Amino acid sequence: MDPYLTAKWLHILSSTVLFGTGIGTAFQMVWAMRSGEVCAIHTTARGVVMADWIFTTPAGIIQPLTGFWLVWLQGYNLTEPWLIVTYALYAAAFACWAPVVSLQIRIRDLTANAATLPPQAKRAFKIWFFLGWPAFGALVMVFWLMVNKPVLWS
Repeated sequence: MDPYLTAKWLHILSSTVLFGTGIGTAFQMVWAMRSGEVCAIHTTARGVVMADWIFTTPAGIIQPLTGFWLVWLQGYNLTEPWLIVTYALYAAAFACWAPVVSLQIRIRDLTANAATLPPQAKRAFKIWFFLGWPAFGALVMVFWLMVNKPVLWS
């Protein structure tokens, strides 16, 4: 099997899982929070936390590994401008995602036995929601760079 095609396939597959799980769980969490139904919010938050551990975390680890593998296989210099921007954007997405996970856990825990939606859960959701946008934007830009790569700096 061709190492380049293997690395590329793993990179595309893990990016699909990372991005798709992120959008899917975000939609579910927003939908549940809009309902205001504590039981639905708790159940959704439980599922979202689980999805992050099962899908997002492994994909988030595989992404840079396969990315560096591809850079090495293609002979790029690790300090090329488009790669530096990519690293920064991926780091920004991670910097948003890490607190989002703890906020999801907080929402899950706050709603576990609540009869009404606790104000702390509402606040946690607002922060969660606003952190999601820069992470989403950063990953969209990473996708764009992966398609356009050095063409920008030629």
